[in-house]
Order: sequence, then C-alpha cells, then structure tokens
Amino acid sequence: MIPRPAYLAEVAAALAANPVCALLGPRQCGKTTLAREVASRHGRRTHVFDLEVAADRARLAEPELALGPLEGLVVIDEIQRRPDLFTTLRPLVDRPRARSRFLLLGSASPELVRGVAESLAGRVGFVDLSGFDLHEVGPEEGRRLWLRGGYPRSFLARDDPRSLAWRDDLIRTILERDVPQLGIRVPAETLHRFWTMLAHYHAQIWNGAELAGSLGVTEHSVRRYLDVLVGLYLVRRLQPWHENLAKRQFKSPKVYVRDSGLLHALLSVASGPELDGHPKCGASWEGFAMEQVLRAAGARDCFFWGTHAGAELDLLLLRRGKRYGVEFKRSDAPTMTRSLHVALSDLKLDRAWIVYPGSRVYRVHERVEVVPLDAAAERLAPISARRGPPQTMRRARRVDSESRSGGRRSSASD
Repeated sequence: MIPRPAYLAEVAAALAANPVCALLGPRQCGKTTLAREVASRHGRRTHVFDLEVAADRARLAEPELALGPLEGLVVIDEIQRRPDLFTTLRPLVDRPRARSRFLLLGSASPELVRGVAESLAGRVGFVDLSGFDLHEVGPEEGRRLWLRGGYPRSFLARDDPRSLAWRDDLIRTILERDVPQLGIRVPAETLHRFWTMLAHYHAQIWNGAELAGSLGVTEHSVRRYLDVLVGLYLVRRLQPWHENLAKRQFKSPKVYVRDSGLLHALLSVASGPELDGHPKCGASWEGFAMEQVLRAAGARDCFFWGTHAGAELDLLLLRRGKRYGVEFKRSDAPTMTRSLHVALSDLKLDRAWIVYPGSRVYRVHERVEVVPLDAAAERLAPISARRGPPQTMRRARRVDSESRSGGRRSSASD
C-alpha cells in the first residue's frame, strides 16, 4: 500500500482540534482507504456508514436515533448524498462531554453541497485529498504519474490501455450518476462536451463567450457548468491577481483540468508517445507540475498574474506577508526571461522558482532558482500553507523509501 502519512497527520490534527473532520476530494481518489487507516489508528470503537449502500442509508433513516448513542469515531462516506445530515450533526457535536468524533467523506465541495459551511461552522476542520502525487509514488514514477494521473486505480493499472479504459468509465460515472445525484440538471452529453472543450483550453484564460458560442448555450450556462466541475474537484479555477499598476492586467481566471490522467482521457491521449506529440503537451505538463507544487505549498492564496503587454507569472503565492512566484517551463535548460524580470519588479517578489523536468539545480538571478519538479516540494515546503506538523513531508519521504524497498506496492481506492 502506498503510504500517505502527510494526509493522515492532517486528518488526525483536524479531529484533535474539532468534533468533525470533512475529508473532501474527487471520487475514487482514495478517501475511503485513508479513512480505514485513520479508523485503524484511532484506538476506539469505529462506526462506518456508506451512503452508497442501501442498508446504511436505511440505518440512517432516523439519523438522531442512529447517531446519538454512538461513541468513538463515526465515519460517514459520500456525505453529499444526505446534506440534511449536517443539521442533524450540529446538536450532537454540541452536547457537553460528547464522546464521539465524526469523519465525513465527500466528493463535492461545501459550495456545491449547501449545509456544511452554515450548519457546522466553527465545528469542522477541512482536509482536501487528491490522488497520488510525485512525492508519494517517487520521482522514478513521474512519467507514469503524468500520463495516467493520480487516481489510484488508474496509476496502478496493469498497462496504459486498462488505465485509459478506467478513466473513461470514471468520466461516464461522474456525468451520468454523480452529477444528477447532487440535484444538478445538466444533460450528461452537454456536460461531457463542455468538459472536453475545457480540456482544449487547459492552462489558458477563461473565455466563456467563446465556449458558449461553441456549445450553443448562454454564457451564464457555461459559467454554471464550470462551477459544477470546480465543485466536484475536477477543474481548478486559478484566479487572477490585480496589482495597482499603470498596466492593463488580465481579469479572467485560468482553467486547468486538475488530474492529468483525466485531461489525457478527454484529449484521447492513450500513450506516452502520443502525449509527446500532442499540441497540448506543454500545457499538460504545466498543469501537472502546478498540482504537484500546490500539494507542497498549499492551494490557498494562490493566483496567476499577467498583463496585456505580455508579462505573465504562472503562479503567485502569498505566504505570511511575503510573495513568491513560480514559473513552469518544459525545457532542458530554462533561463531567466523578460516576463519574469517584470514580475519580480512589478509584484515585488521575495523569491521565485522556475520548475522544469530536468535534474540540475542552478541559479539564474539573485532571487530566482531553477529547480527540478521532484525537488520543488522540498524547496517550497518552508512556505507551505498546509496544516500539520512541518516534519510531515520528511516523514512521508522516509516511509516511501521503506515501502519501495519492501516489495510491491498496492492501493485500494474509494
């Protein structure tokens, strides 16, 4: 089993500080597997309810009677199917000397499932889970991770065709089953066409009018479709940063398909050679590298910046009153660019990194360092906005090393 100690530490910290922990992430990213490991380490009795199982849904027909007497850790999987449970949990966690903790697993954001933010405000800690990252699988598996993405069953598939078939089935399941279950009335075929078009706009600035014209719907409709995919943790909407400058700056967000494997499935890229020759190869690597960086540095307070004159910064991170910049270059030996010079000056960056797929670390400016992707996490860890102890990443590397030397790895998913 591929260990995920960083996430285990985050969940443990959230449960220690709050009566409720919401473990959120896309379907099939490993939430249930992680919850089982949390339960095995909890040391107290654990009660599990899976809302995709009819028997468990029946057990929660009267949620106050079912959950009220329980002690220890209570795990409720696929909580987005029963948003009314959020209001039920509020009086339970507010009881004096409550002897239970609740771990809620969900495949939709609080913005998409109304109730959690309002009903459990001040009582819930959030942990965002994604698929495997480069740190967890090891840098030697970077090529496979980029092609197949981080979903456990896709990454661990026996070969590339089986991995692609699994991702195609996942896309169909999300569109035909998960979206309607959330009460969202969008035809699956329409949403699939929109998602495919979005894949061709990957790493580009959002142009709702052009997408609306291609789909034959209103601009309001395509914004709604985008909100759905963002809320399901399938698309990242990176907001623009505005500085008080005498320059015209971009005001629309950039859009990225968060998992590179799903991006390649939507683009019908089946193998490494096909990916290398695809027009979106560079944009795909930028999105893949950005997700790896955001795992290390945290996804809060992150933006992109650009001007209509051509200056641009791929990623701007605001951390503890300081500004950091990250550029992504899929080249053998990237150098300092005029665009980065402008960003350093206009945004007053404290430090910047150019992340590339090579192996050498070198400096191109007194405040700019070129670093390989597999070393970026180590460079960015000190500015991390993630919760959890700072030694988490070092402990994760040690466990990964022990796992790789101890035999074949495997993992289940949710």
